[in-house]
Amino acid sequence: MSDRIRVGIIGASPNRGWAARAHIPALRALPDFELTAVGTSRQESADAAARLFGAAHAFTDARRLAEHPDVDLVAITVKVPAHAELIEAALAAGKHVYSEWPLTRTTEEAESVIALGGDGHRVVGLQARFSPAIDKAKRLIAEGYVGRVVSATVYAARGKGAGGLIPEWAAYTLDRRSGAGLLEVAGGHTLDPLEHLLGEIAELSADLAIRNSHNTIAETGERITVTSPDHLLLNATLTSGTVISAHIHDAKLTDGRTRIEIAGTEGDLAIISAGPHGPGGIQMSELRLLGAQGPAGVWQDLTESDGRPISELPVESENVARLYRQLAEDIRTGTHTAPTFETGLHLHRLLDTIRRSAETGTRVRSR
Repeated sequence: MSDRIRVGIIGASPNRGWAARAHIPALRALPDFELTAVGTSRQESADAAARLFGAAHAFTDARRLAEHPDVDLVAITVKVPAHAELIEAALAAGKHVYSEWPLTRTTEEAESVIALGGDGHRVVGLQARFSPAIDKAKRLIAEGYVGRVVSATVYAARGKGAGGLIPEWAAYTLDRRSGAGLLEVAGGHTLDPLEHLLGEIAELSADLAIRNSHNTIAETGERITVTSPDHLLLNATLTSGTVISAHIHDAKLTDGRTRIEIAGTEGDLAIISAGPHGPGGIQMSELRLLGAQGPAGVWQDLTESDGRPISELPVESENVARLYRQLAEDIRTGTHTAPTFETGLHLHRLLDTIRRSAETGTRVRSR
């Protein structure tokens, strides 16, 4: 491997997409990385992406991209149903892999790609845990700022699809078979930092609901049926005994935002989204940390930088850059501190437990 980690991105559209919005700005800001290859479904767009993003190689065949000697790390940023096949190609080529969350469409697919093994680093894009606000909250909890944690309350609302309209490229997420709906994306991205802060969920009861049964594709006016839940209501207990309540809401018309409030015997913490990307979810938002202590405690802003500036990045890209930075350190030192495929598998199994509880109407122990 060269001095810089050479990255090939599958799904690097020149026109739009998560790669252009988050991954490429992050890689450009980090001296440990170099973008050397891009891949899209059409040669014309792949060539355009290579010119636009400064990559030396353009591919329509993901296996050729993964096998190229100028690629050390394959980043997968396409729609969820294609993840498993592309992960398999990257692992077969012996490369490090960064797959966006959801890791795969189903838990069974996640188990299959993990079973393939491989010597490289395999990370999943659960970047919310790298927010400075969440990092500081974790330190304060460990230091006893709130005393013993007794409960946490979570509210997360996305503004996507407000008014019954959805862009054509995102319409597939309304089909529950896609593995890319509210439960998987907003649920996974919200519950991962919650467990990162407070520990694993031991048992839960959940309800899933579809309150917006139809949607309209903005570009064509086509009316489509929604089969993926747009509400998750969760009541859970952590292994520590801490009790959790959560409401995750999709397609909210106004004031999309996230707030995680942690209550303890000595004080409280609140992690809240801010700025224009708040409606997009916790993973792509600027987060603030508030704290209050004692019976007469008043909320104070405890937000601070992580002390390691990452250039002038878009908010959506900042936590992605922090994850990449941690991955670079892991690759250089042989550690595994960034969220791994196994982290993703744990989250997939937690989502299965939520589905099972909602389907049976019973309280269920988490696997």
